[in-house]
Amino acid sequence: MGKVRQKGTGAELRIRKMLHAAGLRYRLHVALITKPRRVADIVFPRARVAVFIDGCFWHGCPIHASWPKNNAEYWRSKIETNRARDADTDQRLGEAGWEVIRVWEHENPSEASMRIAKRIAARKASRK
Repeated sequence: MGKVRQKGTGAELRIRKMLHAAGLRYRLHVALITKPRRVADIVFPRARVAVFIDGCFWHGCPIHASWPKNNAEYWRSKIETNRARDADTDQRLGEAGWEVIRVWEHENPSEASMRIAKRIAARKASRK
């Protein structure tokens, strides 16, 4: 598991490229909660939008999740723990005034980046 990329995954890079091309500027891998530490993949601080790019296997995608047969109990526990942590992160950030956007790695990068851009625009408009 140590060799599994956590930063700069292909899905993340494709979305970042499209967001940048759309003129949006962001910060990368920002710890928004310190205890317990939770790091967002892409952050728009002014709009208070945190984007997480979730891998289908690691976060139990409802469409593409697969449950390994070897060491099945360990993997089910691991993935369910990841899901619970994601829900806890969403709740904590929401309570702190952040909007959380979760993007699955299988999503179309163009559609995902448009969804993110629309939410950022809406958040900025609501603050005026």
